[in-house]
Amino acid sequence: MLEAIKNAFKTKEIRTKILFTLAMIVVIRLGTAIPIPGMDLANYQSWYRSLAGEGTGLLGLLDRFTGGSFERMSVFALNITPYITASIIIQLLTIAIPALEEMQRDGEEGRKKLTKWTRFLTVGLAVLEGGLMAMGFYRSPGFLVAQSPILVVQIVAALTAGSAFLMWVGERITEKGVGNGISVVLGVNIISRMPADFMTLFNQFVLNRNVIQGLLVAILIIAIVVAMVVLVVILNSAERRIPVQYAKKMQGRRMMGGNTAEIPLKVNTAGVMPVIFAMSLFQFPIIISQFAGYEGPGTWQEIMNYMNQNMWVNPSAFRYTLGLLAYIALMIFFAYFYTSVTFNPLEIADNMKKQGGFIPGIRPGKPTSDYLANILKYIIFIGAAGLVIVAVVPIIFNGLFSANVSFGGTSLIIVVSVILDTLKQIESQLVVRNYKGFLEG
Repeated sequence: MLEAIKNAFKTKEIRTKILFTLAMIVVIRLGTAIPIPGMDLANYQSWYRSLAGEGTGLLGLLDRFTGGSFERMSVFALNITPYITASIIIQLLTIAIPALEEMQRDGEEGRKKLTKWTRFLTVGLAVLEGGLMAMGFYRSPGFLVAQSPILVVQIVAALTAGSAFLMWVGERITEKGVGNGISVVLGVNIISRMPADFMTLFNQFVLNRNVIQGLLVAILIIAIVVAMVVLVVILNSAERRIPVQYAKKMQGRRMMGGNTAEIPLKVNTAGVMPVIFAMSLFQFPIIISQFAGYEGPGTWQEIMNYMNQNMWVNPSAFRYTLGLLAYIALMIFFAYFYTSVTFNPLEIADNMKKQGGFIPGIRPGKPTSDYLANILKYIIFIGAAGLVIVAVVPIIFNGLFSANVSFGGTSLIIVVSVILDTLKQIESQLVVRNYKGFLEG
């Protein structure tokens, strides 16, 4: 491991990318400490802690995904939620609107246009969310230093700028650093809250017990976390390899081709995106309702309870667990949906045919495309089932024992996937330069 890190820093290009990513992480963490203008932070934080329930309520969950920005009400309080939501909307529209689907297949130029529209939509959603939050503060005496409409405009501008800046940082990390930038932003924020969560678990389940009981509980917690990490690692590394044979052909006086290759189909083809998409769709309406000042009771409050994961598997209100079933269905849907957007069996089959390649026992062209699509259906379901297990098991424990922490389920999938993806990118660049990498053996 130390040798691999040393080798990575010996190569100027990789060293520059790693240092750039680290610099962006520092910027992200510094931004969480910059408060938006005009806020009375003492009153706001008192209100936040009363609703967050020492980190176990919905606001506590949102605070973990923003790396503490929500509690501090910093310029990064919206995090990259608007960007993720905008990405979901644009990708759904590419299926519903043929012109957008054709644009996506046009290559680099078409993707650039879709990316541009995603950015504009991100800013629009950030203005909407920021505006609702600012109006909520304006209607609640004590949150602002003065009841001024100018302050509302400043708050909306600060929150929108913060979200847009994080979107820019994520894109720069993807372009000039290592790893998927948006996932890195989320992962860094979650990791920053983990020490506090370990202390919460210790105080809740280990402290004030006798030595034997405390030790057994600690071992059980560690075993559950380790088992989940191992499962996520397996999901991210497992793949189905499809053999490909290339036909021999004469080029001049030389016989070319005849070699074999493999198409690696990852079991978790969509990575962490199904979890992020499903989580964002459930959070977005709740965030808007919280800061629009909706207090219920009523039909909408019931709907929000079904969408609030802190209400799931709660023995006192078990009916809200139906929301968990919808959450599982969304994760499975996005696993298939995201793979269909990023992986095109027909295009792969056409490229193989042009290069004289074929899968043994399968005819080139459409039969090859259908074969790949059928295999993909099975392995996507296996990967989605694994994601569901990792995401749901902690939710069950949270509902039964009120142990809601950031390294449970959704958060753990994001963190482990981000780390593995980043290491694999470094690994691939080290292999190109004949270095031993992080993941060897």
